[in-house]
Amino acid sequence: MRSTPRGAFVALALTPLLAGCFVSSEQGAGAGPDGGPGGRLRVALAVPPARALSPYSNDATVLSKLSVAEGLTALDRSGDAAPALATSWKQTNPTSWTFELRKATFQDGTPVTAAAVVNALGHADAARPKPRVLSDVTLIAKADDVDTLTISTKAADPVLPLRLASPALAILSGKAYAKDGTASPVGTGTGPFRITKLAGKSRVALDRYDGYWGGKAKASGIDVTWTADGTARANALRSGDVDIAEWIPTSQAKLLEAKTRHEVPSVRTDSLILNTGSGLFTDTALRAAARQAVDGAPLVGSVFSGYADPAQGLFGPAVSWAADKRVDVTGRARAATAAQVKAQTKGRTVRLATYTNRAELPEAASVLQQQLEQAGFTVKQDVREYTQMEADLLAGEYDALVFSRVTLLDTGDAVAYLASDFLSDGVYNIARLKDPKVDQAIKSAAEEGDVTKRQQKIMAAEAQVLRTDAVVPLVHERVVQGIAAGVEGVLLDPRERSLIDVDTHLK
Repeated sequence: MRSTPRGAFVALALTPLLAGCFVSSEQGAGAGPDGGPGGRLRVALAVPPARALSPYSNDATVLSKLSVAEGLTALDRSGDAAPALATSWKQTNPTSWTFELRKATFQDGTPVTAAAVVNALGHADAARPKPRVLSDVTLIAKADDVDTLTISTKAADPVLPLRLASPALAILSGKAYAKDGTASPVGTGTGPFRITKLAGKSRVALDRYDGYWGGKAKASGIDVTWTADGTARANALRSGDVDIAEWIPTSQAKLLEAKTRHEVPSVRTDSLILNTGSGLFTDTALRAAARQAVDGAPLVGSVFSGYADPAQGLFGPAVSWAADKRVDVTGRARAATAAQVKAQTKGRTVRLATYTNRAELPEAASVLQQQLEQAGFTVKQDVREYTQMEADLLAGEYDALVFSRVTLLDTGDAVAYLASDFLSDGVYNIARLKDPKVDQAIKSAAEEGDVTKRQQKIMAAEAQVLRTDAVVPLVHERVVQGIAAGVEGVLLDPRERSLIDVDTHLK
């Protein structure tokens, strides 16, 4: 049995999302440095590791994209929880679930046991900052015997099996965890590829792990380079220097040969995030003025070359049920006029941040700067590579951020995204939002087990978030992945969590 069925795609909590959109690329012709089938794959990724590939950071998705580490569960074609390191599970009471483990080994040769899983989940819960997926829940894990464990939560968590599929809850061997709270996946995962060398923020090498429970990978290894510049990634694919290049800038997409260009419907939404905790945008009238000034529609054709849709809310057309359940936003503050903005800001500058890892964002920031200045604001941009600014973003050092977010990344459940990004104590609350109505709406959605009612409550929570003007959705992206013609089995994932698995290989 495989942890993520080939051709699978992921979805919102307990319901299908994108039938047929997460598929395997089957085009072909190239060979890697090893020459011919089974050789090493050369991959260009966009965002360098922020914390040495720690699963407790945004780096967690790299571990899943490269099939290094796994959780107890995965997500299947319909978006339900599927077996991974756990073969089965059952809910024993409203707050407890029992999981049965498969026979598997870590890449250091030690067995996967219930005690090892309890140790891994304990370290995740103790990590600071906490992984986003644990923003609204505390896991209490206990080994029942060698192959069985019970996981409990203080309050009922209807989507716990989905939550455990998060890359941030990857199970690593005991030697991965240091006394200082850090976790290293180098040689400690359970996936078909084992990290052998991590060279800072520039390169990582992986070899096939022949002891993988799901069978021997078809590629002998993976050589990854991190290239923040999107044009450079596209050029590397065109020149044959890499076999796979993720996140091709839309300005470069049509310059690629059609057989190497793969458009993927995405649950990624680009927004303007406003800092409600300090600075100019603590003022609700100024936030409303910014919201009224900003228009993402012109970005679709100019910045994104048609590879995007105008934003309808936090959740776009890839979340198929959202539009029919969207709730009208009421209770928004009245926007300050341009004259009032100038008077209230008194020449103070809006610090507008964005990052270079997605080539479209700096261009979008320039358009938004013009729109905000027309509304009376004085704006100065700060554009850097993401890992250089993440700490400052979380610390509230900026007034505004042009941000690209995969809204269903952490669990496949929209509640986890809302909780991490907009709860008062959310661990990824860049907007620094503290709003009781938002908190209550998100918690109400989190407690709901019925699929339809949960979706309705998610959309009610979306409306409460939008009411605050802490976030202004701009566009819903369509991601372009670059894949050389000689590569087969690449996973095209709307949630950007998967890329390479045991079947990915050179012809």
